[in-house]
Amino acid sequence: MKKILLYSTFALGMGLGTATLTSCEDMFGDFLDKQPSNEVTEAETFGSWTLMTQFHYDTYNFLRHGAGRINNTWLDAATDLGETSFSGGVKSSFNRGDYYNAGGSPELTSTWESYYRGIRKTNMIITRIDNVPKDVELSEEQYQQDKMYYTSEARFLRAWFYWEMFLRYGPIPIVTEVLDPNGDLLSGYTERPTVKEYVVDFLLKELQECESGLMTKADAWNSSRAGRIAQPMARALYSRIMLYMASPRYSAESGITWQQAADAAKSFIDDYGADFSLMESFDAQTGLPIGIEGYTNALLRTAYDGNTEVIFYRNDVQIGWAGIQNDTPIGEGGNGGLCPSQNLVDMYDMADGSSPFTTYDETGAPVYNTSTLTPDINPASGYDDAHMWENRDARLEATVLYQGRSWGNGTINVILGQRDNPRGNTNVTPTGYYLRKYIPEAILQAEHTGSAYRLWTIIRYAEIMMNYAEALNEVQGPCQEVYDMLDQIRYRAGILTSVADRPELTSSKENMRNFIRKERAIEFAYEEQRWWDVRRWNVAEEALSRPIYGITVSEDGSVTRKVAQERVFEEKMYLYPIPEAEYWKTNIENNPGWED
Repeated sequence: MKKILLYSTFALGMGLGTATLTSCEDMFGDFLDKQPSNEVTEAETFGSWTLMTQFHYDTYNFLRHGAGRINNTWLDAATDLGETSFSGGVKSSFNRGDYYNAGGSPELTSTWESYYRGIRKTNMIITRIDNVPKDVELSEEQYQQDKMYYTSEARFLRAWFYWEMFLRYGPIPIVTEVLDPNGDLLSGYTERPTVKEYVVDFLLKELQECESGLMTKADAWNSSRAGRIAQPMARALYSRIMLYMASPRYSAESGITWQQAADAAKSFIDDYGADFSLMESFDAQTGLPIGIEGYTNALLRTAYDGNTEVIFYRNDVQIGWAGIQNDTPIGEGGNGGLCPSQNLVDMYDMADGSSPFTTYDETGAPVYNTSTLTPDINPASGYDDAHMWENRDARLEATVLYQGRSWGNGTINVILGQRDNPRGNTNVTPTGYYLRKYIPEAILQAEHTGSAYRLWTIIRYAEIMMNYAEALNEVQGPCQEVYDMLDQIRYRAGILTSVADRPELTSSKENMRNFIRKERAIEFAYEEQRWWDVRRWNVAEEALSRPIYGITVSEDGSVTRKVAQERVFEEKMYLYPIPEAEYWKTNIENNPGWED
């Protein structure tokens, strides 16, 4: 009989970017005594409850960390929110419209193989767990409970992997049996389902059915089980998918309505809202929110260390300087990396909640005068282009490092020839900005010897609130429940006024829609939401083909706007091409526009 080895994700996961793949011990505590999975046969694995458990936990490594995972670049550097300072990655692929370029391969092609391998692992758990001998040390009650948990977690993870594939390639063959890893993995699976068959009839059904079999929040939210899939995660992912299916790009094929999407978000709030809340920090003297601190903690505090906002995340060990060096300012000793755009900076409101500009389009961005590269200014806001960072929404300061900001071991200075813009360094910021969000400042302490957590957040409670606001606006138009959701998120950022006091927003569903899209862009900047949001709204051609704007700071401190990069996006790029090797091997139908 042929001996089949079960190769670990540590061997198969190469090319997923620079994010560290943690071991099961790192992710779920030190209770596992793990034999390396590349030394274990399939018969051995599913002949031992302990080895099968370790094999299941190893599947969690297929949850990807977004920081620098596309050849050291971020997916949001392919959106209008930023640009990478590096020459490869998304800059040499997505940004030029070259979807076959090797720079983007970890996102464009490796995704296919990686997730199908993850799906194979989940299929093995789901179909074979009943035949694995019970560990003699387990009580019958514990055995039945663990079996239920592992099966339900595998079903959730399989749904997540298929959802991630859908976003990139559209409906692809759904495989629920265990395929031969040494054969043609998609032999006999070339028929592509419809959107309804794939998402509504399979993915949403899987999430609904697996939720009750998952651990409760009370059971899962502790350091020994950190990162394990639990009931709130299934409902949260269900809310996200329902919102997408109600959106313009998918609604006709899915049959999902905005009311159903609103109901899905509301069900999470009703059933799980008592367990989650926005992370907030308040000034002890004034009692007012400290927007920067609360917003930062929502991403950098761990779920079992007081983070009440994070729902679904990838758990990782602490990182040090090497983990953030690629996306840290040049003057701090970093490599530049992901650099925010002026497009993003212009989306932030003023600190009092007013809009600095008069008109916003259906992508959520302000409408630019192409000759001056500046949107039309709203004089009532007090905005001044010469002092563009003053009196702005605190989320700007929590996200972007700009000229004159104290950071790490110095002050940001992007004047040519100065600390963060030295002559001759090819990695200096092309936009005039550096990244603040998702960078733990504690690492920069004591000559960069600090360490900190930077877990990758996939869904947090703010998204559920935004989902509800967006869907409800589409159903009813501007209303108090919509205002309440938005006000809470903006209040955390230190904005004390209500959206209800903005007549230009409350006057129409369309204006409120554009405002909500703007709020999503800034609230979830660099969390891999913008790339998919503009697609589901059917506005990707507008959002992703516009120029990336930046600034130049002169020696006298004056600021001049500039075009930092031209972008390319065509209709066919709403979906990725099926990887060439898979297309030629199986003759599976390719996506529109990529047939040749």
